Amino acid sequence: MSVLVANENYDFNSLKELLEVTDGNLASHLKALEKEDYIIIYKSFQGKKPNTTYAASEKGRAAFIKHLQALENLIKQQKI
Repeated sequence: MSVLVANENYDFNSLKELLEVTDGNLASHLKALEKEDYIIIYKSFQGKKPNTTYAASEKGRAAFIKHLQALENLIKQQKI
């Protein structure tokens, strides 16, 4: 989600390369994000090759921000 929140969109192969994961691993994570409506999927063709691009939905952005806030709160609670 951090990649999709920080960028307008990202295609499958670029995400796979950036995150250094397998096709199956990335597909599994993207499917989970899609199930929660956290991402928007765009399918197109570049020439004759299919190209799938992903973007964070508003719901996904809100959930990611909430997650970051929860992490920040945990860190603040640990400070002495």
